[in-house]
Amino acid sequence: MEQIKVSIKYNMTNVLISAAGLCGATIVGAILGFFIKELPHKWNDTVLGYCAGVMLAASTLGLIVPAFEESSQWWTVAIGVMVGALFLNLLDLVTPHLHHITGLDPEEHKNNSTLNHVLLFVMAIALHKLPEGMAAGVSVCSASGDADWSVSFGIALQNIPEGMVIIAPLMLAGVSAIRTFTISVVIALLEVVGILLGFGMGTASASFLPVMLGFAGGAMLYVTSDEMIPETHAHGYQKQATYALLLGFITFVLLEKWF
Repeated sequence: MEQIKVSIKYNMTNVLISAAGLCGATIVGAILGFFIKELPHKWNDTVLGYCAGVMLAASTLGLIVPAFEESSQWWTVAIGVMVGALFLNLLDLVTPHLHHITGLDPEEHKNNSTLNHVLLFVMAIALHKLPEGMAAGVSVCSASGDADWSVSFGIALQNIPEGMVIIAPLMLAGVSAIRTFTISVVIALLEVVGILLGFGMGTASASFLPVMLGFAGGAMLYVTSDEMIPETHAHGYQKQATYALLLGFITFVLLEKWF
């Protein structure tokens, strides 16, 4: 009993470190975004492609593969992957556009043709913060006390450029700097909620942990395929984005090898 308490306390410390790192990385990226207000599409797509590569590797090598290795019932993990993707798909459908978060009056919305696209892009980033956080929270759960930091490190790495790309589109659409930064902080805090949720569900039952790993991996795969890769291929710079994706994938593989 005492050993279980020590293990939970150790894991909770890891969760708090992971939460601070992931949230902090997004906020650092947002602050940098104020100094780089507009990236050319070529560089924007390259950065997003790199992020997509990190997320692709994190979801497969950091979550789904370990889930299959830990579970004797492979079909439960497979279902978890599909349910994770379906969950995010459903969340994407039922989430309102929330135009009022911009602070702009209705007339400005009506005359701003790019605002809806910008909000959808920011919403897509916000939506996947929750499963990303769950992925990090689940990955640091360990009965033996050996936490896997590669998933958290990989997500934190891609949170910096991700935080940057939130800022410029909102400011160019007319949203104030203070409100834009507030939005980025709220998005970062969604990841903290996801971390705590993933940790809680992962520690509730050892047999449930592989399913949660699969769920988080499926959600991340959905975001990568449905939002990030299409965005990087929409402006004619798909070759650069593809090579950046490969570089991001290799980066995570090396993180797995070293850590």
